[in-house]
Amino acid sequence: MTDKKPPSSSTVLSGMPIVAMAVVAGVDVVAGPGVGLLPLVSIGPAFAGLVGGWRRTAVIGAVALLLSMALGLYNGLFEESRGFASMAAVAGVTGIGIAAAVMRSRREAELASVRSIAEVAQRVLLRPVPLTAGPLQAAVSYTSAVAEARIGGDLYEVVASPHGIRVIVGDVQGKGLAAVETAAVVLGAFREAAHDEPDLVGLGERLERSVARELEGEKFVTAILAEFNPDREVVFLNYGHPAPMLVGCDGTVAFLQPPACALPLGLGAHGGEGPKPFRVDFAPGGQLLLYTDGVTEARDEDGRFYPLGERAHLLKDPDAHRALEALRADLAQYADGPPHDDAAMLLLRYHGHGEGKSVPIA
Repeated sequence: MTDKKPPSSSTVLSGMPIVAMAVVAGVDVVAGPGVGLLPLVSIGPAFAGLVGGWRRTAVIGAVALLLSMALGLYNGLFEESRGFASMAAVAGVTGIGIAAAVMRSRREAELASVRSIAEVAQRVLLRPVPLTAGPLQAAVSYTSAVAEARIGGDLYEVVASPHGIRVIVGDVQGKGLAAVETAAVVLGAFREAAHDEPDLVGLGERLERSVARELEGEKFVTAILAEFNPDREVVFLNYGHPAPMLVGCDGTVAFLQPPACALPLGLGAHGGEGPKPFRVDFAPGGQLLLYTDGVTEARDEDGRFYPLGERAHLLKDPDAHRALEALRADLAQYADGPPHDDAAMLLLRYHGHGEGKSVPIA
């Protein structure tokens, strides 16, 4: 025996005009002409204008007029002005409801068009990462803190360049359109420089110059750059970004801290040395998770931060996308309420361990 699904809110709202008119008619018939409920029949077309199209509103308005006429004749109200006044009220509300339905339909069409354009722009800015890049498998997850948005101030990209597979994950200070514009600047500069610059330090310096030209005041972008070489090692350049999580083929978890702290992109003019590159072995069967602070700074109802290292076992699925989705779902369940910050995750796997085999995580 299957359970019946409860009616949706749209179904309930669409039935409200008929229910309202039926209730008014029933009460009016029972109470008699002395109560004067006939003008309340206009509730029907008023509700219809809020939730339906103009044609449906006109039909319900016509039904309301017929009902008003029938009740007016039943109660003998057309012998005086009350009956005609009631019908005029119903006709007036119907006209207003039709006008409201037309304007609402136009606004909904405009909103749908704007959303469609925004989705295209978002896909251009944050393109899908390649499923494979050289010896790497890639999967990405992005959760925006802004409702109805696909992107925000976090950014990521994977580029197969003549100098190796190059990756960036970053986090723009702030939110909203200004953060999206800055993210577009960083991604545009990275996509171009990744092919031109022969070493990762030069790539980072070029990003620093691009960001410094665009940002004003104390705004900045934390970022981590990575370059995967054929000799099974990865080179990192960390601009004040959370340390990547490396999961070895034996299930060990390590957070790759830079040898020295460095300022984020955009703050180079304040002095201090740039980040120093550091190298880490990345063997077949290994996994590397690059992420933004929206992941590690998510809190539960008791205010505790998300324990990313303790959740590494969720990445055991042989399919990288399902593994990352399991981690994203766990993060959403852990967080108390809607996300307060964008959260981006980029999972990279060295797929030399062979297709179809599970990733051994303790």
